[in-house]
Amino acid sequence: MKIEDQFRVDVPVEQAWKVLLDVERIAPCMPGAQLQEIEGDEYRGVVKIKVGPITAQYKGAAKIIEADEVARRIVLKGEGRDTRGQGNASATVTVTLAADGTGTIVGVDTDLNVTGKVAQFGRGVMADVSAKLLAQFVASLEADVLSGDAAEPAAAPTAVPTAETAPVTPEAPAAPAPTGGVRTIDSPEVEPVNLMDAAGAAVAKRLVPVLLGIVVLAVVIYFIAR
Repeated sequence: MKIEDQFRVDVPVEQAWKVLLDVERIAPCMPGAQLQEIEGDEYRGVVKIKVGPITAQYKGAAKIIEADEVARRIVLKGEGRDTRGQGNASATVTVTLAADGTGTIVGVDTDLNVTGKVAQFGRGVMADVSAKLLAQFVASLEADVLSGDAAEPAAAPTAVPTAETAPVTPEAPAAPAPTGGVRTIDSPEVEPVNLMDAAGAAVAKRLVPVLLGIVVLAVVIYFIAR
């Protein structure tokens, strides 16, 4: 299913571009998402969701497959699997940036494929949930990330040593080049996103037939037991 969203941030497009490419920095802003490790250009973690009594945790990875600074276009591809083996999800997300006065309009087009219990809610509910979670993401992004960028202090000037004051120190060896490998991210556990709260009546409407079926079944069992 395809889902299209859009939001605006009150920072210039150049600044928004740098921030949105910093996956490690913005990952904590996404509700229910927890970044756990990075290897090269691959980011791995979990996304936790909850619908009433149904809780699912998708463990997977995401990678930026395109970053065209001239066109202001970022393409990410991610996939994950329910840790209980009850479904999986994959998505290709295309992000575009456009200047809007002193701010930036960000378009988010998602090509989403979900299987398992969560898929029963269909595109309408998924789009509603996506819009509300994106609004939460933007609010967190502006409060926790962008506001810090704006308030970042300028570096203090450094004194230039003279021949009389400069200390004599032995020449230090060149620092070794960084090696590859998996880098673990020490991030706190996150609470699952409650889709009932995010989608409200839309999800509840879909759950009504299920709940009625459970009630009818309970009544039948009660009378048989008598």
